[in-house]
Amino acid sequence: MSDSTLEGGTRIAAPIRVLLVDDQPLLRTGFRMILESEPDIAVVGEAGDGEKAVQESRALQPDVVLMDIRMPRMDGVEAARHITGAERASQVKVLVLTTFDLDEYVVEALRAGASGFLLKDVPPEELATAIRIVARGDAVVAPGVTRRLLDRFAGNLPVGGGPSDPLLTQLTEREREVLRQMSRGMSNAEIAAELFVSETTVKTHVGNVLAKLKLRDRVQAVVYAYESGLVRPGVDER
Repeated sequence: MSDSTLEGGTRIAAPIRVLLVDDQPLLRTGFRMILESEPDIAVVGEAGDGEKAVQESRALQPDVVLMDIRMPRMDGVEAARHITGAERASQVKVLVLTTFDLDEYVVEALRAGASGFLLKDVPPEELATAIRIVARGDAVVAPGVTRRLLDRFAGNLPVGGGPSDPLLTQLTEREREVLRQMSRGMSNAEIAAELFVSETTVKTHVGNVLAKLKLRDRVQAVVYAYESGLVRPGVDER
């Protein structure tokens, strides 16, 4: 997103640019109608398959790609990997759409660089809010939801290095604890209360965790916590 300047020096935020990707035209039309009713969101293009999504993402440089999972030619997981991978020319964010019975694909999408996921029956106001959250660089999925998702499909995840994973040695003990709490679905405020520190301190620890582990957001931090063995599905409950 960028800002525009009106006469007199007043700055206004440019609308969030969204690319809609779904192989069902009727769904794309519905999403477009919902999003174009929001004054701060603009739909800049559509695609009906993953290959077209990658092409349009590179051509249009949207802020957010609203991405379906199952599509012809290239699925949403592979498309997300291309859009958010090393070849990307800008920080385009991917927000995955799914139906609940396809959660195993969402695990892969999160690992591929998606910033979160929504169910296709999401209420209109939540869809717009989620796009705003992702556009500003945050994860749209509550860590607790992601944890339950990973619990259900833990068998699909590769075996990580366990608690002795070398990357974990870069974290302080307090940063490891913050990562554990994030993976249990706790907000910054809840972690602050649990650890008897300020919320500002927790935000600093979260930022350090993401920077040291080279992770995009809290969603990827949760995935890493499971893959590394720091948190074990069905065992590390609150």
